Amino acid sequence: MSRNLIKKHCMPRTFCLFALLTFAGSALRAQDWVHIESNVGAAKIRIAAAEFKPGNTDAKTMPMKYVFDQTLYNDLRYAGVFDVVSKSMIPTAEPGTPQEINLAAWAAAPSSAAYVAFGSITVNGGQESVQGFLYDTHAQQNAQLLGKQFSDVASVEATRMIAHRFADEIVQQLTGIAGIAETKIYYVSDRSGHREIWSMDYDGFNQHQLTYLHTISLGPAVSPDNSRVAFSSLGRDGWSVRMYSLVLKRMVSFPMWGNMAQSPAWSSDGNQLAFSWARTGNPDIYVSGASGANPHRITAFLGPNVSPVWNPKTNAQIAWVSGRTKLPQIYIMDTDGSNVMRLTDGGYATSPSWSPNGELMTFAWQRNYGPGAPGAEDIYIMDIASKKWTQLTHDAGANDFPSWSPDNRHIVFQRQQNGHTEIWMMLADGTDQQQLTQGGNNLMPDWSWK
Repeated sequence: MSRNLIKKHCMPRTFCLFALLTFAGSALRAQDWVHIESNVGAAKIRIAAAEFKPGNTDAKTMPMKYVFDQTLYNDLRYAGVFDVVSKSMIPTAEPGTPQEINLAAWAAAPSSAAYVAFGSITVNGGQESVQGFLYDTHAQQNAQLLGKQFSDVASVEATRMIAHRFADEIVQQLTGIAGIAETKIYYVSDRSGHREIWSMDYDGFNQHQLTYLHTISLGPAVSPDNSRVAFSSLGRDGWSVRMYSLVLKRMVSFPMWGNMAQSPAWSSDGNQLAFSWARTGNPDIYVSGASGANPHRITAFLGPNVSPVWNPKTNAQIAWVSGRTKLPQIYIMDTDGSNVMRLTDGGYATSPSWSPNGELMTFAWQRNYGPGAPGAEDIYIMDIASKKWTQLTHDAGANDFPSWSPDNRHIVFQRQQNGHTEIWMMLADGTDQQQLTQGGNNLMPDWSWK
């Protein structure tokens, strides 16, 4: 996000407080450690997705089949672990059952698939049924790795969800790590006229508004059990942390702390919240229970302290942004405020996000900051133990607010170009960048835990 926009609207997970209260006014490609620690960069699995066979002539079968085929193909392509066979290179047959599959044809060039997903889809009386299979094309026996049956009311959304579930089953079967096709991304959008909290599927579909507060709401943070979204909202008493229930689909009560209470972040067990609060005048990091009870301060440094995030692997450390040395830098500390360690070594660093495996940090960084300084705001990744960093975005607008996917392979972030801010997704080595939103300004994404 540009510094001008930061100054226009205070943003909880940026370093806006620095701009308002304190401040005036050689990149590396992905290295082997990124590939290893983020599970990205290893040899990809060659897989084909057959066109699913329509099980009957119901008028809804073919439209649902088209949605399913496209969703499954894209889910496998976005997974980051597959080399998905182009649709122009697969056999023309539509095998609906194991008896109809010719594995040799799928293993042979030009498909050359090591695995093939196939099956059938049927709509009958408004109910949809999908049978899905995953086969090893080179197996001499026991070729079937998956055989699943799904059913739901026939609708586009239900069809997409079935495809997501099947894709995640395939990813789990072949990699041992859960897929992300069923995950959600929460974000801020102004397309309704106000900055409200929105939600979408991980691939950018099913975008819809959650809050209707008609003010400025920022910094969504979804709980680990996907039941609530904490965020900051501007009201009569200034910025407060608010809570939206995804179960009840409405706002729920939460202590209205006021006094610049911002940037809530959940511990991975869902029992605690960290947030920034100017309770005593200087913004500091506080920790409370999940209900907002018993908030206590864990920083007492000069300069603003904002944007806390937990180490999701252990919940024993918190990373945050501090202005104790004037320009914002990223630090980590134990949850009692001890053992402080600085991660970034200069420039203007904001918006930390801790990887699910607890080993990496992604953040926004303008390494050369100041009037006339070269370079832009880009997304970086750092190995916490060695402090070795890699730049992930290059020469593409102002990039900010990265957030990790639960599989440790993907990062979602915002990008401002030509006066508009949109949400993008990429692999954790910076490759395969995909734009997810269009229209209005869409910003501050937060990837669900599962």
